[in-house]
Amino acid sequence: MIKGRDIVVVGLAAMDSRIGSNVINLSYEFAKHNRVLYVNYPIDRFTLWRERKDPLIIKRREIMKGKGDKLVKVTDNFWNLYPHTILESISQLKIDWLFDIINKKNNKRQAKEINEAIEILGFKDVIIFNDTDMFRSFYLKEMINAKTLAYYTRDNMVAVDFWKAQGIRIEAKLMAKADVVVANSTYLANKAKQFNPNSYYVGQGCDVSLFDKKLIKEAPVDIKDIKGPIIGYIGVLFNLRLDIEVLVHIAKQKPEWSVVLVGPEDEAFEKSELHNLDNVYFLGSKKMEELPAYLNSFDVALNPQLLNEVTIGNYPRKIDEYLAMGKPTVATKTEGMSVFSEYTYLAQNKEEYVEFIQKALDENSKELEVAREKFARSHTWEANANEIFKYIEQIENKNK
Repeated sequence: MIKGRDIVVVGLAAMDSRIGSNVINLSYEFAKHNRVLYVNYPIDRFTLWRERKDPLIIKRREIMKGKGDKLVKVTDNFWNLYPHTILESISQLKIDWLFDIINKKNNKRQAKEINEAIEILGFKDVIIFNDTDMFRSFYLKEMINAKTLAYYTRDNMVAVDFWKAQGIRIEAKLMAKADVVVANSTYLANKAKQFNPNSYYVGQGCDVSLFDKKLIKEAPVDIKDIKGPIIGYIGVLFNLRLDIEVLVHIAKQKPEWSVVLVGPEDEAFEKSELHNLDNVYFLGSKKMEELPAYLNSFDVALNPQLLNEVTIGNYPRKIDEYLAMGKPTVATKTEGMSVFSEYTYLAQNKEEYVEFIQKALDENSKELEVAREKFARSHTWEANANEIFKYIEQIENKNK
């Protein structure tokens, strides 16, 4: 484990983001034994205008005007930087040479802010932990004279249209010049190895403390009277990631099963045939703290991912949540799901989904439930941070 070091964290999520992020969880772990500076990404001009009424953007504007602390102490070893700079909006610029010129200027603006904070805090021999900040932090190692650059890839970002204009080219170059690349899925680690041989799978942390059967006192009102067996899914019902056809097939093939979907729907789900099936129940959005009680009512949990560039390598945290409560789980077989192969049923088509759900119902036992729970609870943020540190130490020792 790395201890007593100075770490600068940059990424795609600000500390005050409305949604959680791996890198924020990891930063808290890093700060247990190291000093950490977490850099909120500088806002670009277009975002400042487009989201000008957003309370978080208003807060940023106020801080840039000096009406709030620029460097905020989070814990004894942990600081959060609100950069007083605005970047040019270039993510969709398709002229490579022009993008590179402006991007270098953007990098200089961010690096100036970080260097000022580093000087105040007295950071030395800095480790940069870059969470997929491929544009703004491309030149950061040179510009803050850091000792080591670790690039963290946790989603196949360049498969998303927003990132394609420059992300495919820039991320490959950044991976190549990083000292080490760490990934939360085997798929992404293997992809990174094309550009940097020092690329490693480090797993994924997950806080599953809420997902504990012992904490559940009763079933929620809107699920307790649904006939079993209940085959359920929890999460956003988003057509880019989930296979509606699989869900329709399950419901039609097994009318005696109840298919329960917990989460907000996109337009494709709202207009789907699922709403016409008597054994399909849409329960809508729930608060995070309510989800374990719904999951506890499932007989089998599902993750019917579509297989595409976006989903093929991702690490679905919901699988850890399902397993932490001992639930038999059936999910789409992807390279990223290989780490769960001993504890989940991995289907390659809609027919196998029906087959494996029946198998999961038939085979379930107390022993299997305990094994699933133990496996999921081993995926802590501490263990994840230690894996990352292992490979950073390895490359630093090699470079001595």
